[in-house]
Amino acid sequence: MFYSVPRRPVCEIGVNTMRLQSSRSLWRTVEKGRQRLESVPWLSRTMGLLLSWLQRAGANAGEAAGSGRKTKDLLSIFADHCGFVTGQRLRRACQIGELYSNLYSERTRWTLVGSILRRFQSKHAPTGKLIAALAGVFMWENEKIQDEEIRRCGLELQALEDVKCLSTSPGTVTGQLEPGWEVVMEKKDFRVWKRPIPDSHLYEYKVLGSYNDVTPRQFFNVQLDTEYRKKWDSLVIKLEVVDRDVNTGSEVVHWATHFPYPMYSRDYVYVRRYDVDLDNNLMILVSRAVQHPRVPESQEFVRVHSYQSKMVIRPHKSFDENGFDYLLTYSDDPQTVFPRYCVSWMVSSGELFCCLKLVGAASNYSFYICKKGG
Repeated sequence: MFYSVPRRPVCEIGVNTMRLQSSRSLWRTVEKGRQRLESVPWLSRTMGLLLSWLQRAGANAGEAAGSGRKTKDLLSIFADHCGFVTGQRLRRACQIGELYSNLYSERTRWTLVGSILRRFQSKHAPTGKLIAALAGVFMWENEKIQDEEIRRCGLELQALEDVKCLSTSPGTVTGQLEPGWEVVMEKKDFRVWKRPIPDSHLYEYKVLGSYNDVTPRQFFNVQLDTEYRKKWDSLVIKLEVVDRDVNTGSEVVHWATHFPYPMYSRDYVYVRRYDVDLDNNLMILVSRAVQHPRVPESQEFVRVHSYQSKMVIRPHKSFDENGFDYLLTYSDDPQTVFPRYCVSWMVSSGELFCCLKLVGAASNYSFYICKKGG
């Protein structure tokens, strides 16, 4: 006796067949998109998560092919169709990214993406910040050193210009500072003060000094020239500019340096900006720590997250004649376990040693430039 086999409706067979074909096409599209992304590294990190999600969505849709209700089938077809369109657009985006990678350098591409995100952020600030974080773009508009910070640095030294720092008593100079500063070191042409940073175990330091045997321009350029510092500073492990802002001339610098034994080496990622004020006869350099997506933390160094430096230089006569005064305001957290008085002594002694090394390097800077120029 033969039993009749129930036949499935034609519409249901067509629905499942279309869904299976769409799932396979989506799978192939996702795989092709992933292969193209591997050839464009700067896009792969951003789009990898989205492609993985689409791949899982396509696999789940294929596994659900055995459900029997038409409503779910229609919704599944619609979802597959949306996934197929998304895959096509991703593939087109990969093709555009590959085209731009062939036409422009990596730095130009990041500049282009950053400008687009800045325009987007100006209209949609919260969403723009989220997209910038996901895309790994450094937002200069938020992290740059403002004009007001530069102006305040100049005013700090101008507040002391009535006092001849090197020919008056220490109490007179201290009286010109804000309350809370105490003397740490006094030497000829060199003085150091400190004050506690509120809600912290750290100190902020202020150094006031004067030199008569190098020009202000040499002393200033030595601090900006990263390649020259690798020559004269034996503690440098790595020193490079990783990003620049064409509008303000600001730079993001990655600096890795040796620390005294037995401490691990430290590295700093900071943004810096300089200004030469011809009207007030000042040279200003401001730096502070930032986070940059191109320089993630590594186990090779201990990252210093709290760092700030403000240097103001006033020539005795002109920028190219020997003699200048300078005011340095500095603070950082090297993440050491030493007592505060030990850290204070190391910082004050280290600043004196560093300034002496800077002056020595500045006196040889002209020779280095001539030799470099051939």
